[in-house]
Amino acid sequence: MTALVIAEHDHATVKPATLNTVTAALACGGDVHVLVAGANAAEAGKAAAQIAGVSKVIVADSPGLAENLAENVAAQVLAIASNYSHILFPSTANGKNVAPRVAAKLDVAQISDITKVDSPDTFERPIYAGNAIATVQSSDATKVITVRTTGFDAAAATGGSATVETAEGIADSGKSSFVGREVTKSERPELTAAKIIVSGGRALGSAEKFTEVMAPLADKLNAGLGASRAAVDAGYAPNDWQVGQTGKIVAPQLYIAAGISGAIQHLAGMKDSKVIVAINKDEEAPIFSVADYGLVADLFVAVPELVKAL
Repeated sequence: MTALVIAEHDHATVKPATLNTVTAALACGGDVHVLVAGANAAEAGKAAAQIAGVSKVIVADSPGLAENLAENVAAQVLAIASNYSHILFPSTANGKNVAPRVAAKLDVAQISDITKVDSPDTFERPIYAGNAIATVQSSDATKVITVRTTGFDAAAATGGSATVETAEGIADSGKSSFVGREVTKSERPELTAAKIIVSGGRALGSAEKFTEVMAPLADKLNAGLGASRAAVDAGYAPNDWQVGQTGKIVAPQLYIAAGISGAIQHLAGMKDSKVIVAINKDEEAPIFSVADYGLVADLFVAVPELVKAL
């Protein structure tokens, strides 16, 4: 029984989501191999070989894999899929784009967003915005799985000594083409990788107040800036800051929520954070039910005071 992890990478380095997915693969039992599908991705392959617990890395190089187009990556996975009992993807935008194509071609059910491995054929996953946990058992010969990375600790990025093999890269399928990419640039940590996240809600009242109140705290803590869906919908913060079921699922070491009531949609995206601090003037706010530390106060007073204290 061997598991294959599809690496998330930028052709030079392996992204953190891959490390959590390796941990999930190790829990399935047996050997763990990693596929690095890209263009000129030898450096990413070397980085993957250093991950603790990985026994083999397969590097597939092809111009058709340069932009991670889902059709081409899926074809590359399918080229070697018959060798594996489990195929695991991080539950990221890329992973969720490729995994269903692989599952459909293999004619198996996809097992989505797992947070725990009970046995090689039984997994747990959240449903109803995380209010219930479903236990899913699969009898399919090949298990195609997406992994909620916040549910698993990251494997050590160094210390491994996997062998590195090369596989023939597939040709471009011609089904889609890369047109362009607009990347948001920020000096702050990316939300899904940040160790500390500071989030604001609709109570901030405006985009100007959001920046004026929350940005200094994020800067002091070198934290990522997040927002509730209500704040994003109101135009106080950009879409890529949204934390929640329909935004980004995060689990930082410290999560500070200011002016966020704690709707189910938001809690589903951050309740796995190691330490949660809530600041809200409504002492009945649902956010306090998951907070490790709660401060019933006006955020316009409390947050600047916190910045001064830091």
